[in-house]
Amino acid sequence: MSIDEAKRLAGIAACNEVKSGMKLGLGTGSTVHHTVVELARRYHEEGLDVVGVPTSIATHDLATELGLPLVELDDVDALDIVIDGADEVDQAFHLIKGGGAALLREKLVAQASGAMVVVADDRKMVDTLGAFPLPIEITPFGHGTTQRAIAALLGCETSLRMKDDQPLQTDNGNHIVDAHTGATLTNPAATEASLLALAGVVQVGLFIGMCDVVHLAGASGAERLVRPNGRLA
Repeated sequence: MSIDEAKRLAGIAACNEVKSGMKLGLGTGSTVHHTVVELARRYHEEGLDVVGVPTSIATHDLATELGLPLVELDDVDALDIVIDGADEVDQAFHLIKGGGAALLREKLVAQASGAMVVVADDRKMVDTLGAFPLPIEITPFGHGTTQRAIAALLGCETSLRMKDDQPLQTDNGNHIVDAHTGATLTNPAATEASLLALAGVVQVGLFIGMCDVVHLAGASGAERLVRPNGRLA
C-alpha cells in the first residue's frame, strides 16, 4: 500500500471518533485534508450533525468549498474534539506542530477541545522530539533580536522561514523561526516554558499532554494508538 493511500485511510478512520452533535476543531495538513473531505461527505450523505472550527485559512476554504458548516472559536463554549496533523509524535504522545505555519491557531483550538486526535504517517513517530525543526512563532517587530535570543537559549542553529524572498507571514501576521535542535528535546515541557519566557515569542510548536489518540498511516494501512490515561482511553 502506498503511503498516500495509507494517509487517506487514516484520515477517514479519524472520522470514527466523531459523533453527531459534536463541535469539532478542524486541523491543517495533507492527511487531515482527507478527514475534512470525509466529514463533509458524511454530513451531506449520512446526516452527520457537526460544525467545525478551522485552524487555518486553508482549512476554512476547503470546508467552505465542501459545504461543511463552520463557526468561529469565540462562538462556542468548548469543542468536543480536534482532529489535526503533526510533524512529530513521541512515545508520550507529545507533538511538534507548525510545519504548516498555523501553530498558534492550532494550539488555541486544541486548548479549547475536550480531546485531541492526530492523523499522521508512521514516519512522524519518534523516540525523542527535535529531528524536525521546532517552529516558534514570533512578532515581526524585533524578529532578528528574538531569533538570536532563541538560538542562544537553545544552543542551536535557527532559520527565519521565508516565502517569496520575504519572511513568511502567518495567518495572524507573525513570523516563524525554525530551531534546528536535532533529536534532543527530552524535556519538551521545560523547553516550551523557557521559550515562552522570551519577549517576542508568541507561541511554540510543542503540544505537551494534548494528544489522546493517533491514527497512524503505514505500509500495512491505518492503526489507532491510544494514550494511556488519555481523555479517549
